[in-house]
Amino acid sequence: SLNLVQGRREFDTGLFCAESILTTVAEYYGIQSQLIPVIATGLCSGMGRTCGTCGALTGGILAVNLIYGRKSEYESVEKNYEAVQELVHGFTELFGTTNCAELLGCDIGTEAGQLTFTHKKLHRRCREYTGIAAELSIKAIENIKE
Repeated sequence: SLNLVQGRREFDTGLFCAESILTTVAEYYGIQSQLIPVIATGLCSGMGRTCGTCGALTGGILAVNLIYGRKSEYESVEKNYEAVQELVHGFTELFGTTNCAELLGCDIGTEAGQLTFTHKKLHRRCREYTGIAAELSIKAIENIKE
């Protein structure tokens, strides 16, 4: 699909996982902001190489927020949470985990993990997670629309 390809293309330009997805989804919906992809950077590499949640998934959640984020305390969170839940469940169903270190099989916050990442060319795996998460994000957003 176009979203899968676009997510991979952004990754191939040098953007990282969360940045790529946020950029892809923003472009898909015609959203422009100086905050894109800036606000996603620290989410990349499993939350800044801390073995946290995969940046492709957290970038996808940021992307959902572009469409269903609240602009005031009076707005409901329901559509946002429904889309986020669909995204997280879909990602987990496909990959068995949302954790960066588990997805990669190494801790990229360590020198050994960095070597493993490079040696095993794990960026290719990240590229796939990014493309698929971009697709899942847009699907989750679209499934909520009336």
